[in-house]
Amino acid sequence: MVTEMDKRNNKVVLSLGGNIGDVKSIFLKTIELLNERVGLVELISPIYKTEAWGVENQADFLNQVLLLSTHLQAKEVLTACLKIEVELGRIRKEKWGERVVDVDVLFYNDAIFNSKELTVPHPFIQERNFVLVPLVDILPEYQHPVLGESMVELKNKCNDKLQVVKCLE
Repeated sequence: MVTEMDKRNNKVVLSLGGNIGDVKSIFLKTIELLNERVGLVELISPIYKTEAWGVENQADFLNQVLLLSTHLQAKEVLTACLKIEVELGRIRKEKWGERVVDVDVLFYNDAIFNSKELTVPHPFIQERNFVLVPLVDILPEYQHPVLGESMVELKNKCNDKLQVVKCLE
């Protein structure tokens, strides 16, 4: 079990997405499990609704972004996130297909690396409003370590035309 003292070394930004079932409840359970297994959840964006990106003939998605402090290394964070996805019912059928929950590692400190398992920063952040809008809510001035621009700047330049609507409940 991760102790409170151990949870504060590294900063990781995660995105949550889902479009099957009671997604808001699943996000709450995901956050609870991340807090227990990965690290202290420090910031949570509002939840947003967006039309499906990539594979369009499916239900709209809900999305949210989190900032955590963790003692885990990036690949350990990824492994924990994948286990949580499966535990909550994620079945991988097709890329960008429908899902109960998807947890992506967006940033890990200011690290830049690319491996078979994990690329940090996530390679599509700057192309997706459903990630940028909640990122601007919690980390507006954070500088993308590769692109050298803030989340606000990236959001203002993004060509993604999908509407991102804040959920009011």
